[in-house]
Amino acid sequence: MSARGLAAAVRSGERSARSVVDEHLETIRSGEPEIHAFNLVLADEALAAADEVDRRVAAGEDPGPLAGVPVALKDNLCTRGVPTTCSSRILEGWLPPYDATVVERLAAAGAVVVGKTNLDEFAMGSSTENSAFGVTHNPLDPTRVPGGSSGGSAAAVAAGFAPLALGSDTGGSIRQPAALCGVVGVKPTYGAVSRYGLVAFASSLDQIGPLTRTVSDAAMLLEAIGGHDPRDSTSIPEPAASLTEVLDRGVEGLRIGVIEELSGNGLEGIADDVRSRLGEAASVLDTAGATVETTSVPSTVYGLSAYYVIAPAEASSNLARYDGVRYGLRIDAPNTGDMNTATRTAGFGNEVKRRIMLGTYALSAGYYDAYYGKSQKVRTLIVQDFARAYEEFDLLLCPTAPTTAFPIGEKTADPMTMYLNDVCTIPSNLAGHPAMSVPFGVGDDGMPVGVQILAPAMGEPTMFQAAAVLESAGSRS
Repeated sequence: MSARGLAAAVRSGERSARSVVDEHLETIRSGEPEIHAFNLVLADEALAAADEVDRRVAAGEDPGPLAGVPVALKDNLCTRGVPTTCSSRILEGWLPPYDATVVERLAAAGAVVVGKTNLDEFAMGSSTENSAFGVTHNPLDPTRVPGGSSGGSAAAVAAGFAPLALGSDTGGSIRQPAALCGVVGVKPTYGAVSRYGLVAFASSLDQIGPLTRTVSDAAMLLEAIGGHDPRDSTSIPEPAASLTEVLDRGVEGLRIGVIEELSGNGLEGIADDVRSRLGEAASVLDTAGATVETTSVPSTVYGLSAYYVIAPAEASSNLARYDGVRYGLRIDAPNTGDMNTATRTAGFGNEVKRRIMLGTYALSAGYYDAYYGKSQKVRTLIVQDFARAYEEFDLLLCPTAPTTAFPIGEKTADPMTMYLNDVCTIPSNLAGHPAMSVPFGVGDDGMPVGVQILAPAMGEPTMFQAAAVLESAGSRS
């Protein structure tokens, strides 16, 4: 049953929240040993929260739109008194003294947190193989990756461990695992969802968003967590957009552009079966009444290069706080400098160290203008090119990921090959625009393919209209 259906059943008294949570905890108990979606399962806490929802229903109160619905949280979202590790040894033993804003809003909506999900360490990766706590497996084929960095959240939804999950998306970390696991993943407009309580990777790019099995559930979850938060200085001072009410409006009259640079034969690495599904999705939207044409957003081809300067630069700054003094892991040494070095050497994994070094180099004297400064200029070009495209089109379309899910271990030895998984998703992060991945058919190997819908800033309602049309067509195929 969908999250919407479960919440309605709990609010009406047809089902108890405890029975819903019990059912999902049993699914976790049976499937988690093979999948490893979670760093921590909060069974006792979830049952207690479910009982409180049932108490409120029995008292005639409304526990909220997500009443009794289990939700999984990516383990870089702060949870008061509950370990938040970012899948890194460096945060060993850290218990946040506060909840992230999105966690507060989930509780206010009646949702029940069932656990903290595995991720690439500090959200740096595209496969959830860079975790200090082991690899997460794709529920549709456990020999393959679930994508990353929100692979644990995507796997939890795909495996039926929870109908709802939250991830974070810095360069595609919600959308790419959504595509590989065959679920819906949404990166909202930058600032539309509060980042307060999200452990920072790259602060000008990070955004929290939903992973769900249906477009309707994603709309409901985004409505619950979105809206202004004065504790986040980048939060947009507007209420959350209404999304569920637009899902049946269709795409009649909309103008949709298929981005040539991110889907044509000129882009290295886009598999033929992925291109085929994209073409079919474009045809569905055309048949539904949209005007669908190919368009050019030229500077998107430089997005990958710009991102892998900007994001590591911001990460090297954000991760400087993990010094063995304030919290987390501490490796004792004769002096402070040696202690810092020993702690960071032991506490960070190889991919995090690689990005810290890349970022520090890009920001260093003599290289700042050549690398970081130039990358920011490319970012401006991408914003300008998108602005021109949105003068002509309401939405844009491209693949989410270049391929279907790949075998575990296939790309770990070659960082550049791994980074190419983000080539289609990164431009939206650099521009700050919303984008979402919708499952649309399968590839030649039988694994899911995701189609990505892009919109201008605050264009989520129109984006969800198109997503609902694609979902409906995909479910009939």
